[in-house]
Amino acid sequence: MLKFVNDYCEGAHQEILNNLQKTNLEKITGYGLDVYSGSARNKIRAACGKPDAEVYFLVGGTQTNETVISSVLKQYQGVLAADTGHISTHEAGAIEHGGHKVLTLEQKNGKISAKSIWEYEDKFQSDLNNEHEVAPGMVYISQPTEYGTLYSLAELKEIRRACDEIGLVLYIDGARLGYALSCDENDASLKDIADIADVFTIGGTKCGAMLGEAVVFTKPGLVPHFYTITKIHGAMLAKGWIIGLSFDTLFTDDLYIKICRNANETAAKIREALFTNGYDIYIDSPTNQIFPVVTPEKAAELSENVEYGFMETLDDGRQVIRFCTSWATTMEDVDKLIEIL
Repeated sequence: MLKFVNDYCEGAHQEILNNLQKTNLEKITGYGLDVYSGSARNKIRAACGKPDAEVYFLVGGTQTNETVISSVLKQYQGVLAADTGHISTHEAGAIEHGGHKVLTLEQKNGKISAKSIWEYEDKFQSDLNNEHEVAPGMVYISQPTEYGTLYSLAELKEIRRACDEIGLVLYIDGARLGYALSCDENDASLKDIADIADVFTIGGTKCGAMLGEAVVFTKPGLVPHFYTITKIHGAMLAKGWIIGLSFDTLFTDDLYIKICRNANETAAKIREALFTNGYDIYIDSPTNQIFPVVTPEKAAELSENVEYGFMETLDDGRQVIRFCTSWATTMEDVDKLIEIL
């Protein structure tokens, strides 16, 4: 059975495993206060061009999103996000469980726009009953999006401008950030992301680490006592050096970008084969997620040999499925998939 269901099927990059093996019997301080986590923070700050940034290591994507959003927002505020956004669809109501409503916006190819943010704000301000409603306090976007598409630098700057003029915090979810930064079509660097976002994440779980996400507050002091808040929300790992050492490795010699490039290259080959063989593509994304449209019969046939993701059923009854590649996807598996297709 070929597995193209997600980008976290595999364990960790060999360099990370090597370093974990080397340090396995060291007596290392817990809770991310160790020397390796400190080194990783400094490397991330340098890569972002933000020497004063606050960097924290959390256990996983959902815990990270819930912890960041609930710590930034006031009691009466919610977070604006695409109706296809990860916090809107695939986090089991974690944001709402934390006490904050996800305020969904219509999207195009997985992306929201500055215009949609302005329109929501204008509608909220003009509603005479808005004191009875949840006020927007944050904008959530992901780079790349849930559909593998990318915000251009110009689009990100426009969203930043809307946030500044309205008074909203901008949070960029980078669970797959490595696949965005290593994509040839991308024009927004890590330093651009750090300049534009108030807070963003650098994904490890889906980008070569065994587990873990890095949270970067580009403006120090945005959330006092975030370290303590992380523990309250169950997002802190006692053996925090496992995550810290992973990021220290990923941010050595540009490894993060180098290994993530593989996912885009293997995805491009699958995408080309789908076009060649006459498949429809729902959204032609340039990163590591591919979205063919197939009949239920074809989906059932494919599932005999390939594990893939399901996205949605269209009005005509066909299904949007997802093939997802990773930093560890082999060309051998890609060739096998293409033969099946």
